Amino acid sequence: MKIYLAADVGSTFTKLTAVDIEGKKIIASSKSFTTIESNVMEGYNDALNEIKKQSGNIKIEKSISSSSAAGGLKMISCGLVPDITAKASRLAAASAGAKILKTYSYELTKDEQEEIYKLDPEIILLSGGIDGGNKDVILKNAKTLADIDRKFAVIVAGNKCAGIDAKEIIEKSGKEVIVTENVMPQFNKLNIMPAKKAIRDLFIENIIHAKGLDELQSLMDFEILPTPLAVFEAMELLSKGTNKKIGFGEIMAFDVGGATTDVYSMAEGNPRQANVYMQGMIEPFAKRSIEGDIGVRYSITSLVEESGIDNICEKARVEREKVEEWVNICVKNPETLPTGVYKDIDRTMASEAIRISAQRHCGFTEKTYSLTGEILLQTGKDLTGVKYVIGSGGSVINSDDPREVLKNAIYSISDLNSLKPLNPKILLDKKNIFAAMGLISKFEPEVALEIMEKEFIEI
Repeated sequence: MKIYLAADVGSTFTKLTAVDIEGKKIIASSKSFTTIESNVMEGYNDALNEIKKQSGNIKIEKSISSSSAAGGLKMISCGLVPDITAKASRLAAASAGAKILKTYSYELTKDEQEEIYKLDPEIILLSGGIDGGNKDVILKNAKTLADIDRKFAVIVAGNKCAGIDAKEIIEKSGKEVIVTENVMPQFNKLNIMPAKKAIRDLFIENIIHAKGLDELQSLMDFEILPTPLAVFEAMELLSKGTNKKIGFGEIMAFDVGGATTDVYSMAEGNPRQANVYMQGMIEPFAKRSIEGDIGVRYSITSLVEESGIDNICEKARVEREKVEEWVNICVKNPETLPTGVYKDIDRTMASEAIRISAQRHCGFTEKTYSLTGEILLQTGKDLTGVKYVIGSGGSVINSDDPREVLKNAIYSISDLNSLKPLNPKILLDKKNIFAAMGLISKFEPEVALEIMEKEFIEI
């Protein structure tokens, strides 16, 4: 057999998936605590020993890995206008697999400068101004970033007329700086691929070392990727297919984690009705959003605040006291597995994470009036025609009713003007293989696509 081993080194668990390339199937999978505080190799070797127990003394031809260990790739994005260059900067960072800590607009204030110091990012994506447009703000922000006494890299992806000057300002502080093409060279025209490549290159060259993954990288046959980027590439493959295989078309996926909920959509998102007109920036076909305040363990307090504790009590059919107990348990020990009534609360938390993150990710319409009468203005992507919604992440996979959890991604009468999917099929990534298939696709895209088609079960 021709065996590839795909590893996903998370902050809590390291997951390994052994794939028979010729047979186009998974032959073994395992997970172990990551042990990032001591040596990441401990968790990896424990999981590898379990793989060997399951499959015997197999010969591994290629080993590949992704990682979200130590909080993933932590980034901040800075732009000029919130709904234009700042949004473009955020989309570029998200598509590269980063965890976006904060997005800033206009000139950075003293308070924001101090906040960035406390957030302690690994990379800052600095944008602002179309090519030939405003360059004062990006240069002032470059000076503000240079004055922050932290070691982070800066990617300058704004007005091309300011790139070199911004680099010179920041380099004087000893920080690494990369200048790349503007994320928005023309008004409402996205150009995120150069920034995405620069982010990935920095992750491979610098961040892997900072997170203590050097030894793991030495065992791999390909660069370690950020886990969300591996998932992103698996999503693109599943949607578009390959030259030899047809993909699924328009899809969405939700990865509900302890700290964040990641949402992916592969869809054009253009208006589907005659009286609807686009407003604002046209978003890319392949989009990822990360809800850093929506998680079922580490971010559970902000999830409860966003959802409303009375709403959670009503949907879980439990008393307020029990919800408060579960929140306190998760805050003190995020690895706790729910039992009894806590299962109902945990399921409701995951449902709310999907409902809220879907609402934020999908576009929406607003009524307005023109000379010809009432029309609708669309902001963001129209995802009403999405064919498949796919669920991943422990709280979804291990739920006693994953379909009920994932139904919150579908449009309901209470969603009013939201452009959420109307009638998709619901699939479950039961073996949590999204990241592994993104890695496998680097070498064998047809194999990865066929495995996803078999393993993602309809529920």
